[in-house]
Amino acid sequence: MVEVNVEQVGGGPGDATHASWLELSASNLRHNVSVFRSLERAGATPRAVGVVLKGNAYGHGLAQVLPVVHGSVDVLYFIAPQDALFARAYEQANGLAPRQMLVLGAVGAEESVALARAGVDAVVADHGWVEAVPLLRAARLERPLRVHVHIDTGLGREGFTLEQLPREAHFLTESRDVLQVVGALSHFANTEDVTEQGYALAQLDAFETGLAFLAAQHASDAPLQRHIAASAATLVLPQARYEAVRVGIALYGFWPSPETRLSARLVLGELPVLKPVLSWRCRSQVVKWLPAGSYVGYGCTYRCPEPTRIAVLPVGYYDGYPRLASGKAHVLVNGRRCPVLGRVMMNHLIVDVTRATSDERPVTATLLGRDGEESVSAESLAGWAQTLHYELVTRLGAHLRRVVVE
Repeated sequence: MVEVNVEQVGGGPGDATHASWLELSASNLRHNVSVFRSLERAGATPRAVGVVLKGNAYGHGLAQVLPVVHGSVDVLYFIAPQDALFARAYEQANGLAPRQMLVLGAVGAEESVALARAGVDAVVADHGWVEAVPLLRAARLERPLRVHVHIDTGLGREGFTLEQLPREAHFLTESRDVLQVVGALSHFANTEDVTEQGYALAQLDAFETGLAFLAAQHASDAPLQRHIAASAATLVLPQARYEAVRVGIALYGFWPSPETRLSARLVLGELPVLKPVLSWRCRSQVVKWLPAGSYVGYGCTYRCPEPTRIAVLPVGYYDGYPRLASGKAHVLVNGRRCPVLGRVMMNHLIVDVTRATSDERPVTATLLGRDGEESVSAESLAGWAQTLHYELVTRLGAHLRRVVVE
């Protein structure tokens, strides 16, 4: 029997030693946190700076981002319960003081018990939480599960509408022994795509109405931690910052939208500098000459007009490089822009490196990030693919190797 050393060939599935990798700048992450910490200090009252690590930390890698930001933020937000429990285990393994953690997404009854035992907050967004109450009581918890009530102020997603709140959230007052209401939240629907924030202000009014109801229902409890502002609202709606802010896309160095950038300049006076955290690089698999007239890739959609030196890169749409960028995108090699030729394939890209290298030795391509004076931004690649940078980075394959650099 032939013995195979799995560590030498990658952890799979789909992993490979000879493939692309992501570089994450720890200094840029810390810088972006400091931008929002400075906004917090500028406020009349102290507030918690929270960061959103959902979607595998927006595709950057939860295991890599968590150690960098843990010591400099106040709250960690997740969608999946298992991610929060992973973060608690990380703290315990490293002897770190526990941070406040909140699971924003759906939580099953059994998961609610695990969160309560780990001291992780959860969001109550619908009446279905009554099913968790008997299980929580049967678990004989040392302390109740801390919960934040989700008010739907106009996104039309999770949460109690103002009409539902009085008739469907009353079970919370009857379950104080296992559900401790400590916060209230909502989500804006349209702060990023506009510069005029009329709808957001209407949502704030609705939020205040819901908060007043909850405060009356839980008057004997401590004041609620209120939070509604994600990245865009934190930057352009100071009145929405309340006791905590939830910084998502901006943590990773991306502006939520051009409109947010414009509004932030007007609201803040001086535009904050956000630094992209992620770079995506790949070593070539093959570099070779193709004669003039050669076709490149499936469908014969590109034909070389002259002798062309091409590099075959072992990366494709399986890894998260968008197929819709075929024939429009470019990568960087030796600081030169190199167009993507033909169709993006499942596991391969073919790029023109004729003017970027003088021989057939292997090259390293930058798919996202900076090389010399040139750069390829996530916004640019997303534009070529007719999507947005949120989708682009969160769809980067979890199998890709992620390396933290300073």
